[in-house]
Amino acid sequence: QVQLVESGGGLVQPGWSLLLSCASSESIFNFNAMGWYRQAPGKQRELVARIAVGGRTDYADSVKARFTISKDNAENTMYLQMNSLRPEDTAVYYCNANIRARNFWGQGTQVTVSS
Repeated sequence: QVQLVESGGGLVQPGWSLLLSCASSESIFNFNAMGWYRQAPGKQRELVARIAVGGRTDYADSVKARFTISKDNAENTMYLQMNSLRPEDTAVYYCNANIRARNFWGQGTQVTVSS
């Protein structure tokens, strides 16, 4: 069973940046896709960004041009560079991996954007 561990969350001011990381216990080279989701209090979990095995990326409209998803197959790690953070980006951010139609999740990392 693959283990996913997120890191990099924290408390930042509006306009600041954060880099989230998701380390996998197994090689990510052949994962169908990996992605970042977030869940704010009282809201449903939503897709933030996703990267497919071939490198194609998709973003939620609310984060386009501000967030960048990437992965390093050699390090078995996925990243989310978040720039120009806004208070509405506050949420728990979860790493997801889709492996042969099964979904695996990390434990989440809190991101709080507040002045």
